[in-house]
Formats: sequence, structure tokens, C-alpha cells
Amino acid sequence: MAREFQRGHKAKISDLTAGTDLYVGVSIAGPGLTFDISCFGLDANEQLSDDRYFVFYNQPKSPEESIQQLGAQAGDSESFRVTLDRIPAGIHRLSFTASVDGDGQMSQIGPGYIRIVAGGEEVVRYSFTGSEFSTERALMIGDFYLKDVWRFAAVGQGFDGGLAALLKNFGGEVAEEEAAPEQQVPAQATGAPGFAPPPQAAAPAPSFGAPAQAPAQAPAPAAAFAAPPQPAAHQPAAPQQQPVHSAPTMVGPLTTPPAAPYGQPPHPPQQPGPPSYGQVPGRQPGYGGQVPPPAPAPAPYGQQPAYGQQPPYGQQPSYGQQPPYGQAPGQVPGQQPAAGAGLAAALQPYKEAPTGARWTPQNQQLMRVDLSMGGQAVLARQGSMVLYQGKVDFSYKGAGFAGRIVGNATGQEMQLMRCTGRGQVFLAETGAHLHAIELQGDGICVSAENVLAFDESLQHEVRRIEGHGIPGGALFTMQFQGSGTVIVKTHGVPVVLPVTPTTFADSNAIVAWSSASQVIISSQVRLRRNAYPGHSGETVNLQFRGAPGNFIVVQPYEV
Repeated sequence: MAREFQRGHKAKISDLTAGTDLYVGVSIAGPGLTFDISCFGLDANEQLSDDRYFVFYNQPKSPEESIQQLGAQAGDSESFRVTLDRIPAGIHRLSFTASVDGDGQMSQIGPGYIRIVAGGEEVVRYSFTGSEFSTERALMIGDFYLKDVWRFAAVGQGFDGGLAALLKNFGGEVAEEEAAPEQQVPAQATGAPGFAPPPQAAAPAPSFGAPAQAPAQAPAPAAAFAAPPQPAAHQPAAPQQQPVHSAPTMVGPLTTPPAAPYGQPPHPPQQPGPPSYGQVPGRQPGYGGQVPPPAPAPAPYGQQPAYGQQPPYGQQPSYGQQPPYGQAPGQVPGQQPAAGAGLAAALQPYKEAPTGARWTPQNQQLMRVDLSMGGQAVLARQGSMVLYQGKVDFSYKGAGFAGRIVGNATGQEMQLMRCTGRGQVFLAETGAHLHAIELQGDGICVSAENVLAFDESLQHEVRRIEGHGIPGGALFTMQFQGSGTVIVKTHGVPVVLPVTPTTFADSNAIVAWSSASQVIISSQVRLRRNAYPGHSGETVNLQFRGAPGNFIVVQPYEV
């Protein structure tokens, strides 16, 4: 039976099927709409560094034929053959996309899906509808990506532009084409893959293709990509046909700029754009003006990427990439926006961040969680909800009698609410900076007062930090372990530091640390009065020890 994926779900291909010769079917349709369905073969930087791996209507296969476009068949609007063990080492991601050819938007589409078939059996399906999108004209549906092994991710991410904008987003370049060249005609006539099913209705589907119980109308579309019975009769008329697609054709890749976030246009430094607010056209930006930054090196472990750097796949965007409150992108501080910009331009910097992940920061102080992704509840601090959309249920999450006793005795009690349903919940608290920390089987220690929310799948308990010479004999913190995300609050932008044998931290400034670190109490710096039983105000701080790879998180704040 096929596994039903929701948006954001990921799985190893080996967990879905043992095969590597896969059939990928895409179904998308809307009244009066025509779609271009394509596959982008991207490198480790998620760029189209080799334009031969852009598989679309004008280029139906890659050089070694590891990716082939088959056409409509077996009830699918478009289909592909993907042979994973033949994909070159330089290709790390296959992104399957759909874009509107002409007028229209993704909110007009009906129910659609992407599915994977192996050995004649459907193994996974991700379904979507137009109600999940608005004015977007393109859709990133699903990805095959290489992370030690090949995996599949249900993306479901809308994109504001069409096929040309998608191509630029992946580092390509487009140019208008007046007419289809004649050399494409034999390619269309002879480019049928050798494994295509025969046009006879009684013939079974291939081992990698659609299931044998495909709808009856499947054989008719199949003949569209098989070799025609009389090629001599059809070839003379082919040059007189008008081009089917009006979208531009790819010319060459652009590898200089870094990848732009989904839903935003790229920022190539070679081509000048419109002047920023307050900048004179044709003049180079002066002191304080924003210029495209060079591609930075990857950020150290636990540290947020620098401004303009694209975070790795699956990681939340870095905090600090948004302009200061009230300042438009590209605006020089202290200058007013150009007159006549209009209300839409004034509000554009504060537009909701695109969907596509379970946890998404809207700015430094506001976090959105999509409950429809992941299929699990969220535990959040009571009173932290500032907005929700969709059908969401909130209920009290009690700790039980024993939990209340432990919480009161250790100072680690959390008043939580349980959020369930299908919708989006926006969380914030007193303007604190929020950070999403994803755990994948590892652990982290965070004081309860620094926790805003976390996935219910995470295990959490009070951890004791031994100490001598202080009233009560110990300090306490919360330890989170398992697979899920915890949202941590800080006063200001924190810093992540590696643990060394001589690492000491003021307990008023420490936010979190890796659970594998060894913590020792040292009586040199004051300790917050309510952090341990007794409330005496004894002066101590924390010393950290641990193997390489352990870290601490410190905020620029003291009580």
C-alpha cells in the first residue's frame, strides 16, 4: 500500500522501495490552465550548474538518460523515469516543479499529486489542492535529494514567478525564442525512451512504470511518446506546427550568486537593478548603502548563517536577515522611502514568510508552526499564542501532581497548552528573540524559563546539576531529547561557543548547552536567586567540560 505523505514529510528511498529504477507521476490541472512540468537536476549548492540536467519539454532527458521525461500516461499529467544509480555524482537534488504556461495562478488548480511507482506498485503519494496556495504561478512539488543516501521530500512550496523565474532561482538564465528550431523535430520523433510501454491495451506496464491496474485510458496517452507507426508521413508536417509552449528556453547557468530563498527572486550582482530607496539612479551606493554580499563560507556549528547566505536544506532561515523594523530592504538608514511607493510597497517588508516547513520564523520575535505538517501536537507556553489560522484546538496540558511538586521544588515548572488540529499558530512572548532548534536523536539542556514551545514527540525531564557548598546542594534545568523541534527564547541575539576545559558562564546569561557536556558549579560569580531552593543569593557560576563538538549558548543579558 502506498504511503500518504503530507507537506514537509521526508523518507529514505530505501525505506520506500529496494528499487532504484523509479517512475514519477505528477497530476495537476485547472480550468483553462496549461502547465509546464519539469525536473531540475541541481548540484550540492542547489544550483543548476549543468543545464543538460534541466529536463523539460525542449530537453526530455539528461545526457546519460538517468532522468527522462515520458509525457502523460496512466492518468498522470506528466511522468518521468528516474534511475538513481545512474545519476552523476555532481547531481545532489532532483526538484520536480509545475508552472502555469500563460495566465492563471495556483489557487485555481484542483486536487493534484506526485507519486512514486517502483516495480509496478505505487509506494508513496503526496497530494495537494489549490486551497493551499494563492497568487503563486509555480509550484515546487517534491524533491529527491542526496543526504548520505537518496531521500524523497514532499515540498508543496508555491513560487511567485513562472518557469522563467524558477529557472533563475536555480541559477539559470533565460532568453526569448522566436520559433522552435527545426532540429527539434527529429528529437521529438525519435526521443521516445526505449522502455516505453507499447500502444496495445493488452500489454502490461513495465516493471518500473505505473501499476498494472492503471486506468483504461492509459494506453492512449502512452502512444504520444512512443515511436509513431509511420514516421515518414508525419515528419514533413512537423516544421509547420506552432511551438506548443511560449515560455523562454534556457541559455546557460549562472553560478555566481548564492541561492535565494524559496519564493524570492535571486540577486545576481552582475546586473544592476532598480535603485534602493533613497539612492540616486545610476550612482554607486555610498557609505551605508547595501550591496550584494559575496558568497560567505558555511557558518560554524550552531551559529546562524550570515546575512544573504542561504541556509542548508531543511534548516530554518537565519535570524538577522530581515531589515530593522520600519526599514525597507535596500533603504539607507535615516532616509525616507521614495515618494509614491504606495501602501503595498510600504508593507512588503513585513509580508508573511513563505510556507513549506513546520516551524518558520516570521521575524526575530515571531514564530509560526504549521500543525498540518508532521501530524503531532505542539506544547506551548500558555498565553504565547498571538494569532492562529485554520481549525486549531487549544487545551490545558497539566504536569500531574508529581510534576507540579517537582516543578515547584526545582524552579523548572512550565505552564503549557496543547495545540492540535490543521492550521497555523503564531507564537511570541514579550518581544523575546525566538530560535528553532531541531533535534534528531540528540539532546539539549535549556532552563524552563527560556522555553517557549516544543513538539510533543520530544522527551523532557528535569535534570539535576550537582554542586557543593550551596544551599539545596544542586541546580536544575530541563533536558530535551528525541526527534523534534524546541523553540528557545533569548534576550537579544545569542552566541554559540564550543566547550573547552576552561569554559565558564554566568548562570544569568547561559541559555542552553549540549546535554553531553559535563557541568560543574564554581563559586566565583553570582547566581540568580531563584534558580535553586533556598533563595540565598550565593555567588556561583557554571564550568563546562566535554568532548569536541559540545557547545553552549549565551545571551547578551543578565538579571
